[in-house]
Amino acid sequence: MDLLSELRWRGMLHDAMPGTAEHLTAQQPVSGYIGFDPTGVSLHIGSLATIMLLVHLQRAGHRPVALVGGATGMIGDPTGKSAERNLLDEDTLRRNQEGIKAQLEKFLDFTPGPTAAVVVNNYDWFKEFGFLQFLREVGKHLTVNYMMAKDSVKRRLGTDTDSTDQRADGLSFTEFSYQLLQGYDFLHLYRTLNCTLQMGGSDQWGNITTGTELIRRLAGSEARAYALTTPLITKADGSKFGKTEGGNVWLDPTMTSPYQFYQFFLNASDADVPRLIRVFTLLPQEEIEALEAEHAQAPHLRTLQKALAKDVTIRVHSEEAYEAALAASQVLFGGGELSTLDEQTLLDVFAGVPQVEVPRASLEELNVVTLLSEATTSVVFASKGEAKKMIQGGGVSLNRVKVTVDQLASDIPLLHDKYYVAQKGKKNYFLIKLV
Repeated sequence: MDLLSELRWRGMLHDAMPGTAEHLTAQQPVSGYIGFDPTGVSLHIGSLATIMLLVHLQRAGHRPVALVGGATGMIGDPTGKSAERNLLDEDTLRRNQEGIKAQLEKFLDFTPGPTAAVVVNNYDWFKEFGFLQFLREVGKHLTVNYMMAKDSVKRRLGTDTDSTDQRADGLSFTEFSYQLLQGYDFLHLYRTLNCTLQMGGSDQWGNITTGTELIRRLAGSEARAYALTTPLITKADGSKFGKTEGGNVWLDPTMTSPYQFYQFFLNASDADVPRLIRVFTLLPQEEIEALEAEHAQAPHLRTLQKALAKDVTIRVHSEEAYEAALAASQVLFGGGELSTLDEQTLLDVFAGVPQVEVPRASLEELNVVTLLSEATTSVVFASKGEAKKMIQGGGVSLNRVKVTVDQLASDIPLLHDKYYVAQKGKKNYFLIKLV
């Protein structure tokens, strides 16, 4: 596979240093790396776009190297940041690194061989590197003028005349030194793993080229290193992709459940989904174009969104997680059995509906009319009369069971021994929890 051609049709190629294409075809395999920031125990779907660069690199017959920034994570990349972030302690960073490594193993092939994926941690080579030694061996080879010219620095200093995103709140020496540390990472990997390519998001171009410059100056006149970046993923309206009202969409199922993850991609807009399915899946061009043609014939069926959500959910989580997420969606929209949902998925499915708590001790004495009006403090129905009228019309159910006006609430089996899902009409849901 021609890596650059593959990335180009997928819309994943933003820029590449001259000679990169020739280098990728002349040498097999090329070792290329991407750095991941361990400020959280999990990566999020913004990181998934750059993980896919490593996936395509390996599929093209090259060796992917994932660098977990245990050392640089203690400082923080100023790129795209408006203020310096809090520094993390070593134990937290180590825990985060282990979580990230486990996630990367889902996407990359670590089977021994010339293209086997490698995970490295830059703390391992920085922990014994003294400050004065670093200044003498590395710092003197790049001028302050060179480092000040980087866009990430100019934006923070408010000296970037081409940018409307001015953040002139200062830049600490700690953050200013980040590009030098990242540049040294590239030099170290060049020397130890013959790593000649660094990849990343388009906002990382300045940091990456600092590394190629260090290699040019310190690794000998014959040394060659290359850079490749991918566009940042944004929505059609220009807003940041990968965030919901609750924050980031994480790859860790305990932070973003498989159901929520599936729903995020399923709810992608028609304007966004053609790009997303190219970036986040490995579906071939012919199949994607066929899906787009099918989608265009009946957009309401959301063919592209379903294909995208299925593919990504299976690769990030599992086939079983996808089936469970699909079943949960069908329960809500297709009338499936609520009893098939585990408790967390049940709560995820109904996270956005009105919720109310009812004392468990009162349940034996309540009929469904009282439960759905007075006992739920008028959340479901404003009055007994309103509840009774709609129940008599056959428009009310508890846990998918149609109820009658004389029926005791305790006659309806609970979900997980504590929940009722009340439904009035076709679209109005309520979650009642016994406490």
